[in-house]
Amino acid sequence: MVATVKTRSFNIFHSFKVLIIPGLLTITTSLTLIGCSGENLKTETETQSSARQVSDNTKTSGIKTKVLHMGYQQAGDLVRVTKVLEKRLEPLGVKVEWAQFAQGPQLMEAMNVGKVDLGSVGETPPIFAQAAGAQIVYVVGRRRTEKTGRGSAIAVPPDSPIKTLKDIKGQKVVFQKASASHYFILRALEDVGLKYSDIQVLSIPNVEARATFIEGKIPVWVTGDPHLAIAEKMGKVRVLRNSQGLDSPGGYYIAGKQFAIDNPELLRIVIEEIDKIERWAEAHPKETAKLIAPEQKLPPNVMDLVISRRTYGLRAISPDLVKEQQRVAEYFYRNGLLPKPLNIQEALLTPEQYAAITPPTISQK
Repeated sequence: MVATVKTRSFNIFHSFKVLIIPGLLTITTSLTLIGCSGENLKTETETQSSARQVSDNTKTSGIKTKVLHMGYQQAGDLVRVTKVLEKRLEPLGVKVEWAQFAQGPQLMEAMNVGKVDLGSVGETPPIFAQAAGAQIVYVVGRRRTEKTGRGSAIAVPPDSPIKTLKDIKGQKVVFQKASASHYFILRALEDVGLKYSDIQVLSIPNVEARATFIEGKIPVWVTGDPHLAIAEKMGKVRVLRNSQGLDSPGGYYIAGKQFAIDNPELLRIVIEEIDKIERWAEAHPKETAKLIAPEQKLPPNVMDLVISRRTYGLRAISPDLVKEQQRVAEYFYRNGLLPKPLNIQEALLTPEQYAAITPPTISQK
């Protein structure tokens, strides 16, 4: 069953939007609540022994919820369509419900008001959410490789007079504030000797900006797949630079703090299944594209491009990863985009709690 509801945008950032969002456009974003659906995946990940199911049933003391509310963005359909969580959790009496969001800030807002338990976002949304008082925790990080970042770009129309990144000085630049694009543009500007104040920022989600950009009405767009891939295949974009090699720690799965404390065994199972299906996808790109394409309603050539640029797999929350995330938070503060310094440690579980939720198969890097 599919239902659509409206939410108020960016309440989570209201307490300091004067600092970070001058002239912010008012955006209303639709959330599509999606029930348990998707194609069955006939792979090695589908086979579960009865012995493991018996073992799982002996560990339900670490599962207090009966419903897991998962938040995802358009690029996050893989786990949902393969139903790997449903297959593992329903025998334990846990139902999985899904909600789709335009981008990370909207997902964080829904988590802040208790509508989402767990969701995947970039490095930036949890920083702004924590700064606004959201009770969240970092659950697990996303794996990064030297190829990570190819699916995010600062782009202009093909016939734009802007030839280099330095030429965007004084231009209107469109991206979703408090999303991963926010950190990307800040760092990219710094690399060419420009400041944030050198551009005119318009905060618009990718899903709303894409059509306007394709029409040639947006001078500079900071975006990512699948929106970038769609524009590229239409011949409507010229990339100034992508985020490959950017010093970002990457994305995370974020959870509501109390939910994570109450459900360690549930999180361990979820992390294990997500990592497993993503590693399968990394080894089977063509099969993965066929699974996701019908859900995202993308042409095969676009889907193939999107899949070819993704990085799959998870990595554990470690002291080194926390230091990387702390550096990003301090970078936003130094640039006047946070009202006060932020301590990432306050959005972490204890080492013992991380040991309980992190499967031994999860990489430390």
